[in-house]
Amino acid sequence: MEEMKSSEMASLATRTAQSVDVPAEYRSLHKYLDGRYADTVVLRFAEIEDLLGFALPGQARLGQDWWANTDADGEPSPQARSWIHASRTATANLAAQSVVFEREVR
Repeated sequence: MEEMKSSEMASLATRTAQSVDVPAEYRSLHKYLDGRYADTVVLRFAEIEDLLGFALPGQARLGQDWWANTDADGEPSPQARSWIHASRTATANLAAQSVVFEREVR
């Protein structure tokens, strides 16, 4: 059996810890975004709903605030954790009912 390198183990540990911090209902979106190699991922609201398995709340369709990385207290919202822990930001185009997830440069 091949042994894992320490860098591979560290990467796996980081991904596992990040996944745990993402609420269960948003883990499928996190997994999808985290697994994409492209720096930019564009999803329609319907595609996000397909990934999640439920309809987005009305606020997601009506307000940019729902797509913000942090809430009024400066804490990440439950849904924002799905893209933050995939090292991405979200920019919604409400009229087009789509979201652009951009990889953050670190």
